[in-house]
Amino acid sequence: MPYKLFNGNTNVVSNLITQKRKEKDMSYSDLSNKLQLLGISLYKNDLFLIEKNRRIVRDFELIALCQVLDINYNELSRLIEFDS
Repeated sequence: MPYKLFNGNTNVVSNLITQKRKEKDMSYSDLSNKLQLLGISLYKNDLFLIEKNRRIVRDFELIALCQVLDINYNELSRLIEFDS
């Protein structure tokens, strides 16, 4: 099933996820393990695809990623600019 794109992107959080993961000096395995503790199964390959903007991020995955990576709503809201 093809996904709809937003401004040509599969997801809008790829760069922020990459930035925050690297700031915390976390590997894909580290991040995957922390997500697993929250009951979210995102494997190393899933995280790679998210960061490379080739996989969508489900809402519950985004919430868990934000929790583990200390991302707040203000950081997320700046990623999407709507024309008024």
